[in-house]
Amino acid sequence: MDFKKAGSEIFIPDGKDAAEAIERTTHMAIAAHQDDIEIMAYQGIAECFCNNSKWLTGVVVTNGAGSSKGEFYSSFSDEEFINIRKLEQKKAAFVGEYSSVAMLNYSSREAKDPYNKDILKDLKSIILKAKPEIIYTHNLFDKHQTHLSVAVKVINAIRELSPSERPKELYGCEVWRSLDWLVSQDRIIFDVSENPNIAAALIEVYNSQISGNKEYHKAAIGRRCANATFYSSQESDSLANSILGMDLTPLIENVDIDIISYARGFIERFNLEAVNAIKNAL
Repeated sequence: MDFKKAGSEIFIPDGKDAAEAIERTTHMAIAAHQDDIEIMAYQGIAECFCNNSKWLTGVVVTNGAGSSKGEFYSSFSDEEFINIRKLEQKKAAFVGEYSSVAMLNYSSREAKDPYNKDILKDLKSIILKAKPEIIYTHNLFDKHQTHLSVAVKVINAIRELSPSERPKELYGCEVWRSLDWLVSQDRIIFDVSENPNIAAALIEVYNSQISGNKEYHKAAIGRRCANATFYSSQESDSLANSILGMDLTPLIENVDIDIISYARGFIERFNLEAVNAIKNAL
């Protein structure tokens, strides 16, 4: 892969040829930062884990330089910290048995730039070579601007491909905003109950994040349990853990759909349900 940004790289955990590792991909997760894939796309990781017919490739757009270093890493230079975050992503790829992980090495500022075409070109290039059936990315209501910018770039990159080159499914998943507020028919529920030890280990390798007083390993797993438990007040739990997503597939099936209008539809349906519930209680 010939990515645009200096310092970009691809890591293949099992040592396969890069071309083979990319081409065997069936699932892809495209995230803003190191550790986002492991938080939002565990369903894809779990489905491909120890499965020679299904393989996940991760794509990390930024170098992760903007996060808090915490006391433990406070003496490290920015470049050293970037390298630590890349190493942690490689550890996660090894634990999760990814087919490959591509680290594009852009800054958060570059990722948030709506006019940055290099990121679009890189995303189009790896999607074209991998031909994944499913792509996971950030949801359109994520409150982290870098996450939201990456999600929009993923949508736009896929839209620039021909219909036959696009994935069959595209989902926006939870990191910096839960999706439990979506009305029931708008929620995609991913069962992530299997191998809870692997699920925890994938997040726990990110010591650079956890040591900065951000207990992502507890919060992400806790949210998955909460999603499953609070799904229904009338029924026993059918899942131990779940991640919630929103279906972005219509946006890549029909490029004429306006992204803002599509997102507004979710809000309007929630508004209608919530207001009617209040009316019924009066």
